[in-house]
Amino acid sequence: MKFIPTTKDSIALTAVTILTLSLFVSGLLNVLDYLIVKTVLLIGFVLLFIFALGYALKNETKKNHPEDKPQDDSY
Repeated sequence: MKFIPTTKDSIALTAVTILTLSLFVSGLLNVLDYLIVKTVLLIGFVLLFIFALGYALKNETKKNHPEDKPQDDSY
């Protein structure tokens, strides 16, 4: 069983899960008022936003049908 994620999707899902659980647990334990907890959570969300923005900007569209060889799909 692999404990370290290797694909982009699993890394993002793991990071979001950890941040969500840490926010939930810190709210339950009433430690959300501490400055260090707020700082760590804010840094985590900012890093996730920056990574998501980077992936969105370098996203490439893939076409199913190439332009130079049109296909006739009507039978």
